[in-house]
Formats: sequence, structure tokens, C-alpha cells
Amino acid sequence: MKEIFIGNYGLEQVGQTMTAQGWVANIRNHGKLAFIELRDREGLLQVFVGGEIEDFAKLEEIGKEDLIAVTGQVVQREERFVNKAIKSGQVELRAEKIEVIASSKALPFELDQHAHTGEDLRQKYRYLDLRREKMTHNLKLRHQVTSTIREYLNGLDFLEVETPYLTKSTPEGARDFLVPSRVYKNQFYALPQSPQMLKQLLMGAGLERYYQIVRCFRDEDLRGDRQPEFTQVDLELSFASEEEIRALVEAMLKAVVKTTHGLELTEAFPTISYEEAMSRFGSDKPDTRFGLELKSLTDLCQSNESLLIKKALDNQEEVMGICVPDAASAFSKKQLSHYYQEMKEFGCSRFASLKVENGQLVGDLASTFEAESQELLTRFEAKDGDLILLVMAKKHRAQEALGHLRLEVAKALDLIDPSLLHFLWVVDWPLLEWNEDQNRYQAMHHPFTQGIFEEGQEPGQFRSHAYDIVLNGYEIGGGSLRIHDRKAQEAMFELLGMSREDYERDFGFFLEALEYGFPPHGGLALGLDRLVMILTGEQNIRQVIAFPKNGTGFDPMLESPSLVDQRQVKELHLELKK
Repeated sequence: MKEIFIGNYGLEQVGQTMTAQGWVANIRNHGKLAFIELRDREGLLQVFVGGEIEDFAKLEEIGKEDLIAVTGQVVQREERFVNKAIKSGQVELRAEKIEVIASSKALPFELDQHAHTGEDLRQKYRYLDLRREKMTHNLKLRHQVTSTIREYLNGLDFLEVETPYLTKSTPEGARDFLVPSRVYKNQFYALPQSPQMLKQLLMGAGLERYYQIVRCFRDEDLRGDRQPEFTQVDLELSFASEEEIRALVEAMLKAVVKTTHGLELTEAFPTISYEEAMSRFGSDKPDTRFGLELKSLTDLCQSNESLLIKKALDNQEEVMGICVPDAASAFSKKQLSHYYQEMKEFGCSRFASLKVENGQLVGDLASTFEAESQELLTRFEAKDGDLILLVMAKKHRAQEALGHLRLEVAKALDLIDPSLLHFLWVVDWPLLEWNEDQNRYQAMHHPFTQGIFEEGQEPGQFRSHAYDIVLNGYEIGGGSLRIHDRKAQEAMFELLGMSREDYERDFGFFLEALEYGFPPHGGLALGLDRLVMILTGEQNIRQVIAFPKNGTGFDPMLESPSLVDQRQVKELHLELKK
């Protein structure tokens, strides 16, 4: 085992004879002397090879990514030759002996940080891709995050408890990955979407404070911040209020940021309601690193005589928009047409772009808002040179459409500072949401969330003790206070349209557990991959996972999923369709 990684060599090693083991990142042979850039996990070390040493001839056979051991003396570089770009830049190793440990064949792609290689090729040779400094850095930062979280929670007397991967399929979330049983014919295990009921059962077991950094599995459509298997930081507490849980998680995240970025976050994370998030930002996970907040103009248009506006109001549509400062000439007709098509896809009946010139509205539909123009400008705090983008649609669709447009415009105009970390709590979530396809209510978070009920409310008006933590426009975690009473849990299942037969079959074990003195409890789960992705400045969680699946759920390196031997299929009592 190395006493010190070669990338960490410094002035403390000057004068010592060391054997440096690493991969050849680069080699420059000048005939009578040579320089080798030797690399290990912690970085580069320059090796000087004089032509007088016996092993100099070996350099003719050494190539990139060969693994070698070089023995020699560590010397301090002259000031003019110090390389400030690497940690070991104040020293170099003067080679006395060179040993080739393992040779490398020609690489399928260059490992240089600036080389552009397709992701499929990088994933096929992931073990080579991980040698790149950027990828190593990402995995090291991931380690920093997990170790900081463990240290923080251990310090608060949490117990790390493992829960099983082979569990029961239950209908509370996305599609399960199923595992057929060889012993129990025609029966299946399910890989856990999360340890939700199991961690609640640990509270019933009296453990009081639990956490786990756990693999979870969901068979859902993939995107940049999703994988079929992912890691979450799962925690649960008994006898804790919503405010206490959020304070604990907030302090933990501040500790993570201090460890990974050296930033001391002293101010409390802002907290807004779900309703405010949607009305101001058009998103339940708003990016608050820039403005462009939504404004409703519906109240201003009540006396508007335009047939277009009257029709929209008669259809219970809202008139809403955003004001983009100094952007009157920022977008071409083609770009605005693209935004128009996107707004149509969100269900907007109308999209309009208006410029502000000499204190007046100019452009598409300017005459329609002539009577309200000054009030409209005041509401947006608009000035000459600004661009106002309006939509008409049902309230929720208008909000979501403008939330999307707000992000598109901010990216197009480079309004987002990537160096910022903006955390935000979103609270007071609806308990239920209406599923039009299934013609029933479904849980906004999950069916174990504790509701807030007021007399005279319809189910769609019920609120919940749920809370999400958002970072830079991504939901990085969500949690809630949980139901801890059997009758209340049964009532929740019935609200979701489940029959007694259904919920007894799927959740009978859990309902029975709630009858044995179950404590009040709550918790939260953080998406570890997504959190690390943001902290590293990456745009895709595949960049912070050692061996991820690609965008279609396939592993190019392992060539998985794959066919299996027919004997295995028969042992599982399965028959494959052709």
C-alpha cells in the first residue's frame, strides 16, 4: 500500500527516495532526457528521466496508460518551473530506476480532459473514463457528501439500519422491478422503490432515529436526473415535529456544503408554500437564482371588451405572463415561434409577445390590452426595452407553461449564475391530486402522508404535512409527517379509491403494526445522486455514478439487460414469448 499518493507529493518529501507507482498520462522524450507525467487517484507527478540512467532505454517501449513504478529522489523545482496547476507542482521525482508493471493497449479514446468523446463509448469503457480527473473528482466529492452525512447523523444518535432489497410489490408509486421466485412458483419479489413502510416499521419497533444510504429502484421513463437504480439518504424520526425535521436536514445540508465547497451558509433556507411556488415561479421546485417571476393579469382583464379575452375568461382561463428585462430585441421571430409551439403543447390557448417602447406596449395583441396597458406595465414593473410574454390557459396549465418558459428564457439569455447554491423549502402541499386517466384521486407524495383537514373542504382542497427541499430548480428531497393510526391510514386508502379487500391484501401487515402503540413520526429522503450532480456542476446524474445505465436503461459495458440461459428461465417457472 502506498504511504502517500503521488499526486500529493510536496516539499515534505524533498530529499527522500520514493517509489512512485502510477499510470503514464503523458511522456515527452527529448532523446537525452525525458519527462513523464505520472498519474494516480490524487493527481499528477512530474518525473525527470536523465539519459544517463540504465533504464532510459525502456522509455522507447512505454506508452500512455502503461502502469509503471519509478524509484528516485524527490527534488524541489526551481521557482520558474513550479506548476501551480497541480498539487505536486513544487517538486519532481528524479528517476533512478523504472519498472513496467503492466502495459496498456491503444486506448479507445483519449483521457485528456479536453477530449470530446461520445457518452456511449465512455460508458462502454467506464473503467477508463473513471481515470479522468473530472470523473475521479466527482466520485471523491460523492464520498465527501456521504461521509459528512453519516458523521452528522451519527452525532445525533441515529442508527444506520439496512432494509431488504427483495420486498413486496405494492401499488403506491412507479412501476416495480419484479424478481421471480424459484421456490414460490409464479410469485415475485419486488425491488424497493424506497424503504418507506420498512423505515416506518422501524419507528414502530422503537428505534426512534434511523437512517440509511440505500439503493432504490423504479422502472420509469429516464431523463438526465433519473436512473432505474439510484441512491437516497433515507431518514426517519419519532416524536419530531415538521419544523424539527426540516431544521435537522437543513443543518445537515449546510454541513455538506461546508465540506464540499468550503462555504459557510449562515442564513436559514427560505420557506414558501406550494401555492406560492406555483403562482410566483410556475414550478413546485423553483429555481430562485434569477427573477422572471410570474404575474397574473386576470383581475385587470375583467372589463376587457376583446372577444379573445372574454372567451378566455368564460372558459375559466387565466391571463398570466413574465417580464424579461432588456430583452425586447433578444429573440428572433423563429425563437418566439418555437416558444409559441411549446406553450401550445402545455395546453395554452394563446401566447403573445409584447415589447415596451416609450412607455407603451408594442406588438402582438398590444391593442387587445390597450385599456389595461398602464396597469399591466405597473404590475410587471416594466420599462422601455423590456419584453413581456403572456399566455392564456387554465390556471395550473398556465403556471406550468410559464414555469417552463421562464427557465428556457433564462438559459437562452444566460441569466443563471452556475456558482450559486439556492436552497428552498416548499411546504403546505396538497394531500391529493386528481388523476384524469384513472378518474380518481392519487396521493401527491405517498399514501402514508399525514393530512391537514378543515371542515367543509372537498378532497382536492386537503393540505398535508409534506415538505420538499429544492436546490437550484431540482427537488433534491421530500418528506412528511406520517400517519400513525390505523383508522386514519384506512381512511387515506379509501380516499384513493382502494377497497378494503385491496388495502388489506397489499398493506395488511402494515395496518396491523399500527395497532401496537405506534409513535408519531416523520422523515425525509434525499436523492443523493441528484444532490451530488448539482454540487459538482454536472447536468446529468450519470456523471456522478460509478457504473450507470445509459438514457435507455442499458449498460453498454456489461451489455445488460441480456438474455439468460433457458434453464434459468425454466427454474423460475417462466415462459418467454417470441
